[in-house]
Amino acid sequence: MHWHQKNIDEVIEDLRTSLQGLSSDEAKVRLDEYGPNELKEKKKKTPFMMFLDQFKDFMIIVLIIAAIISGFIGDIIDTAAIMVIVILNALIGFVQEYRAEKAMAALKKMAAQFAFVIRDAKPTNIPASEIVQGDVIVLEAGKIVPADMRLIETVQLKIEEAALTGESVPVEKSTKALYDKKLPLGDRKNMAYKGTVVSYGRGKGIVSATGMDTEIGRIAAMLQGEEEVKTPLQKRLANFGKRLAIAVLAICAVVFGIGIMRGEQPLLMLLTAISLAVAAIPEALPAVVTISLAISAKKMIGQNALIRKLPAVETLGSVTYICSDKTGTLTLNKMTVEEIWVDGRITKGSRGRGVEGSSEKNLEPLNPRTLEPLFFTALALSNDANTDVNGKIIGDPTEVALYNIAKDNGFDKESLEREFPRAAEIPFDSDRKCMTTIHNGARGRGQGAGENLTLDPKPLTLSFTKGAIDVLIEKSNNILTSDGLKPIDANEIHKINERMSADGLRVLCIAMRKWDDLPDDIAPENVESKLTILGLVGIMDPPREEAKEAIALCKSAGIKPVMITGDHPITARAIAMRLGILDDDSKAIITGRELEKLPMEEFEERVEHIRVYARVAPEQKLKIVKALQDKGQFVAMTGDGVNDAPALKRADIGIAMGRTGTDVAKEASHMILLDDNFATIVKAVKEGRRIFDNIRKFIKYTMTSNSGEIWTIFLAPFLGLPIPLLPIHILWINLVTDGLPGLALAAEPVEKGIMQRPPRHPQESIFAHGLGTHIIWVGLLMGFVSIFTQAWSIETGHAHWQTMVFTVLCLSQMGHVLAIRSERESLFKQGIFSNKPLLAAFALTFALQMATIYVPFLNPIFKTEPLSLDELFITLALSSVVFFAVEVEKYWKRKKS
Repeated sequence: MHWHQKNIDEVIEDLRTSLQGLSSDEAKVRLDEYGPNELKEKKKKTPFMMFLDQFKDFMIIVLIIAAIISGFIGDIIDTAAIMVIVILNALIGFVQEYRAEKAMAALKKMAAQFAFVIRDAKPTNIPASEIVQGDVIVLEAGKIVPADMRLIETVQLKIEEAALTGESVPVEKSTKALYDKKLPLGDRKNMAYKGTVVSYGRGKGIVSATGMDTEIGRIAAMLQGEEEVKTPLQKRLANFGKRLAIAVLAICAVVFGIGIMRGEQPLLMLLTAISLAVAAIPEALPAVVTISLAISAKKMIGQNALIRKLPAVETLGSVTYICSDKTGTLTLNKMTVEEIWVDGRITKGSRGRGVEGSSEKNLEPLNPRTLEPLFFTALALSNDANTDVNGKIIGDPTEVALYNIAKDNGFDKESLEREFPRAAEIPFDSDRKCMTTIHNGARGRGQGAGENLTLDPKPLTLSFTKGAIDVLIEKSNNILTSDGLKPIDANEIHKINERMSADGLRVLCIAMRKWDDLPDDIAPENVESKLTILGLVGIMDPPREEAKEAIALCKSAGIKPVMITGDHPITARAIAMRLGILDDDSKAIITGRELEKLPMEEFEERVEHIRVYARVAPEQKLKIVKALQDKGQFVAMTGDGVNDAPALKRADIGIAMGRTGTDVAKEASHMILLDDNFATIVKAVKEGRRIFDNIRKFIKYTMTSNSGEIWTIFLAPFLGLPIPLLPIHILWINLVTDGLPGLALAAEPVEKGIMQRPPRHPQESIFAHGLGTHIIWVGLLMGFVSIFTQAWSIETGHAHWQTMVFTVLCLSQMGHVLAIRSERESLFKQGIFSNKPLLAAFALTFALQMATIYVPFLNPIFKTEPLSLDELFITLALSSVVFFAVEVEKYWKRKKS
């Protein structure tokens, strides 16, 4: 039912009620029929089931099997390490999921506990859950609206609807029927919605919907119905785990079979194959991922981004679209006077705090001495903004902007009111579209222009009126110029208005009238007539300077910034043009009304080309997110209201506002902007890309190491050589090289040019961009160097050949980890000390490896023998081959690019 379209009598008839409310008996019948006025939750998983679900991931299952096998062959340390990693990973996942369930709880908190209802023709205070359709509710300032209702009485009633509609200022309500069926929630002035707050005045309404049938109930249903999508990393790692498990089983079966065919002992080959299987599984991967994400999340708090769900850190690096609210995120969230038109000239206002507009060159500098003092006096006095005890200016955002520009030019409201005290006022209303204040007792404060408007020494009374241009032109007789009073040129004023409006400014007209005494009849038709126009003022919430730079960075990174606003398309276009979001392309703008009419299929054809959504209702954000995701895009979406919550939950990255965001939006989000600034999102994207780069480096490092071990054991029998490594050697290399050096890669600084490359394709494999090729050829090289060491040592009669192979393979991996710190840059250019944790891990691993060779009691444990100085030198030289080979590869990459 579109209750806003119906008049009061129709509403009473359709809801079978009266202005005296329902009877108690009828209310009880309806409560039994429709149920309580509460939000219902779907059945939740128990915490225990949530915890068990964390072990369903394929990679985790592979690790658990690896832990069991390690325990079976007697490697208790490896078993314990793997199980610690698995349980830690499960605990983190459990905490994330458990916290995500709080969005509904936050939504419920918005509900009123009690409400004043007229029952049996008497006002009664009842629990809000007992309200039924047809009840008459009494609304008062400070009260939460307990249900959706059609208003039947309003006395200066204003309701704060920002959480529901995104409207930043309280909405003035009325009782008139509104006949537009497609009217957005924010424009339904005769309706009040559950969960919103009465900020001023009083009123009454007939309940039209309760519980899950309310607008907030509809959001609750959407919130519970929207499943969170898996992050790119989660998808890639799951796919990686499956492929890895199959490959490992196949290779181990081949190694075991070949060993048996060559006559090796079955038990030795079984242990070797099992050890190889355990070594091939990168058990440190979940730990590296979790630690990398946690370190970055902590770092990002210092950059004003609070990460609520750890995988979100990496997902930021995959983002292809950032859909951002305009107000406060792309703009300063501070209405500012940008332009003033007085005496036939457009001059600057408070420009300079935001991004400069294209019309800057046409503006004259602001010089208060050349402007009429009456104009700034009018801006200061015809104004309800004031300073509180802490010196903060409070009031309507537009009034605050006028207060500030007047004060900046030497016209302080508090000082002026001592000379021009307010004697009467006619408040603004939506029918008249203007407001007036009347001041008497004014004395001379300088000479004004125009004979009839001289501020002479004797007391006089002045009225100042501000409002819509069309309205004030009709109410005015003349205009004030430096040459005195002139007839109004309506065409010229309209042209100036169009010019200022085209720049996205909200334009107000300022007028005045001189009186001999305070008028007896303070009626609008008497006071707001025979006015003199003083000028025009253009106001806007200007773009942030840093947002313009961030958008340019987005574009260079291949990310498409999209602006979403409830503002007028002209304002939206102007801001988008100034920020660089929009080129001069009218097809890239769409309004909420056009979006509502578009079928999903047709919208999906256009969605990738749209850059500005104007007059969009917050609930339409969900449609935008789904359309972009259906086209294979990764979407970051910002929001602060209750209506934004479903879209925030569905988006690949939901970003809530820290300052203005509701608890519901924050609980549904993945990340919270503590400063509500678009530039912070771009910093977070940069960090996300760094994290993914470092995870890729770890995979490159650990899988190449594992590949080297596999090739060494796999190829030796084909060349007529004995098995080069024992199970203890494989497990030791796996333990010391995969652990600390791999974790230290998480601290690798950001690479140069990281924001000058396009986002990763959503379907891109983790082995893309040559990673898979690198693992194969460098692994083969490691294997070749190890087998060469073995063959040469045996051929030249070195009895310690197995210790040499063991050491070459271990230290080759250390050389490799240093070489892959950057995809392109040489280690010598990066500087060996630029990742100190990695340097420390390298030194510790080298020391531990030397200990296995030269500490006597470790020799029988690791089946090693001390190397001579010559053998050690040869071993170190051969271990450096991989490092220099990878450095040559990077040199060719740089030369190619």
